[in-house]
Amino acid sequence: MKLNIGNPAPFGFEAPESILVDMIHNLPEAQGYSDSRGIFSARTAVAHFYQEEGLKDVTVEDVFIGNGVSEMISLVLQAMVDNGDEVLIPAPDYPLWTAAVTLAGGKAVHYLCDEANGWNPSLDDIESRITSRTKAIVLINPNNPTGAVYSEQIVRGFVELATKHDLVLLADEIYEKILYDGARHVHAATYAHDILCLTFSGLSKAYRVAGFRSGWVVITGARERAANFLEGLTLLANMRMCANVPAQHAIQTALGGYQSINDLILPGGRLLAQRDLAHRLITEIPGVSCVKPQGALYLFPRLDPEVYPIEDDQAFVIELLRSTHILITNGTGFNWPTPDHVRIVTLPSVEDLEFAIGRIAGFLETKRR
Repeated sequence: MKLNIGNPAPFGFEAPESILVDMIHNLPEAQGYSDSRGIFSARTAVAHFYQEEGLKDVTVEDVFIGNGVSEMISLVLQAMVDNGDEVLIPAPDYPLWTAAVTLAGGKAVHYLCDEANGWNPSLDDIESRITSRTKAIVLINPNNPTGAVYSEQIVRGFVELATKHDLVLLADEIYEKILYDGARHVHAATYAHDILCLTFSGLSKAYRVAGFRSGWVVITGARERAANFLEGLTLLANMRMCANVPAQHAIQTALGGYQSINDLILPGGRLLAQRDLAHRLITEIPGVSCVKPQGALYLFPRLDPEVYPIEDDQAFVIELLRSTHILITNGTGFNWPTPDHVRIVTLPSVEDLEFAIGRIAGFLETKRR
């Protein structure tokens, strides 16, 4: 059983029918290339979404549609990062950020999120890592893999740091609609007026269409200071022609229609029930603790090194796979510095989670000191 990737479809999550109907309806007009920045209706829908979220000055010209958020992260960093530039990235992180910075010739500098403080980052720690080569700060909110949802105070703190040191703020908000227990998501762009802020999001998670590859980046804040970067981003977008055109037609319907994700995250909803069950079962295992995630689709539990003396967490998860046929991800794969965490996806049904975590518990019993 694959508990290693946040792909909703294999676990029985289906796209809203209205999205599929609209995409099929538009197939005859989706056979050629589109504008490299995306079709007008999709970009308009994204702009309207952020306007309704309080970002009144977002326009169609501020939106680039991509083949998922992953492509837009790569294009943005290629356009922004020069050799030797540093980008501050959380640890743990979504590892594409570290890889994309490195591929662009930059250096990923990781700031630590504090597990003892609900996986919140320390703003003082972040500031201590800023140098003359620092170009940008990455904020993943809600966080993958921890599920932390940052408060308005924390988000404002990121903006203040970026403003103080004249940095670009890169806000990865793909899980913004997957929130539990009344958690509230705050857009970083809400407060980033005097700096360049790039917000990344898309349809993959909340609308259960990861295979459509429908994502975007929205440019806000000090756009007038970013002419060279925007020219480079436009050039890179042109070089890859355009994003998947049929899937772009899903964006307007998704953002403007009934938000079925709310049925899954509120009491009685499947995602909430699975999060609750997985967290309870994993924390009942001796020597395993886990901060309860307030968002996203994962647990990031800690295996007490005094109980489980793991030296190589990659070898550990491979041994777990061979023994139990359960695949999870080692924590160092998310640039966490010590081999004492794993990430578990909470997308399977409660019955499958009971089975899988039961097998994990049995395996850990054989490893317990």
